[in-house]
Amino acid sequence: MAAVNMSACYSAVCADHEIEINPHVKEVLEKTTLTGTGVTIKLPGNSRRGNAQRLDDDDVLALSKCLRNNKSVTGLDVGYNNITDKGVEHLVDLLQDDSSSLRSLDLMFNDIRGAGAEVLARSLQCNSTLLSLRLSGNKIERRGAAHLASVLQVNSTLRELELADCDLDTQGVMALAVALGSNETLLSVDLSRPLLPSLQEEWAVHASEMLAANGGLLELHLGKMGMGDAGMERLSAGLRLNGSLRYLDLRCNRVTRDGVRHLSELLKQSRTLQVVDLSSNRIEDEGAAYLSEGVAWPGCVLRELSVRSNHVGTEGLLSLAQALMASTALSHLYIWGNRLEEPVCQVFGEMIASGRLPPSRTDVSAYEADGRTFLAEAFRGLRRRRFGADVDTFPCDASM
Repeated sequence: MAAVNMSACYSAVCADHEIEINPHVKEVLEKTTLTGTGVTIKLPGNSRRGNAQRLDDDDVLALSKCLRNNKSVTGLDVGYNNITDKGVEHLVDLLQDDSSSLRSLDLMFNDIRGAGAEVLARSLQCNSTLLSLRLSGNKIERRGAAHLASVLQVNSTLRELELADCDLDTQGVMALAVALGSNETLLSVDLSRPLLPSLQEEWAVHASEMLAANGGLLELHLGKMGMGDAGMERLSAGLRLNGSLRYLDLRCNRVTRDGVRHLSELLKQSRTLQVVDLSSNRIEDEGAAYLSEGVAWPGCVLRELSVRSNHVGTEGLLSLAQALMASTALSHLYIWGNRLEEPVCQVFGEMIASGRLPPSRTDVSAYEADGRTFLAEAFRGLRRRRFGADVDTFPCDASM
């Protein structure tokens, strides 16, 4: 179907259902070039274009009818719009196996609740094409989590699932962890920022058991979980039995030096864990020393480490610099937000200048003033791996 025909089809559907044409949708469809390799229709509501009209349920109805049976469209990005559970009922028509070609569906930050998640889960029971589903920012709560957990036990196609900021409670997180224990096809999962009132971290027990049993997961995001040292200890225990995870995101938790000690022991043993994000925890100098020991350990495969904003001072940062110099694997190190005193600035400036820590692989840049070296923030950080519709394996190129 040519782009002009797709746009004309949208206009005709709107006329048939007495739906007001959304100029943004029509313009995007007119500009979309269909190829034999598939195309993603991008209609995010947070577009930088000030005149973009956000999609509502009626817009989604017209769009889904227009795209039905269109094998050229393999991705749909309708994040940051005003889609509700009713709109999801229209969208799932695109996931019916007899006509489905969608491999990625982005619904982030709409107004989808538990009922909408249930509809999506039912459609995924039979779907064999969708690889990536992004639902972050929708308040699906425990009900939605339970239905998605149920479908994960039967769906063998989905590779990426994002459920950050979905108001999941402890029971919802635990249900998903249990389901992931037997799912061998998901590569990337994001459960960040749930609503966990308890400080006992019961969810971490189930997450640890999941990691011990799961042999396929490559990327796990557990940011803003309220996790402390006990949770870190439990996760590390599960990871010691895990042979697949490569990217562990622990941003914005409550991990201190005691929790990092368990992570350091894990780094000495793991032959898969390549990226760790500890940004915005509180590991301090002693925690940095523990990490340095693990990083410098012979056989450690960690490539990328972020300790941004961790109350680390000169002693801890210099130990990390020494570990970087000793490591044969570590190539990316992110340190901004810590106490960057003169000795630290000098050492990191030298590593950047020598090429041991290239500018593209750190979040600081060196400059000189009055004969002294200082570090400024360079707006770079860990690059999130995305398991979308066209990704079959985890990228292992050290240049990432």
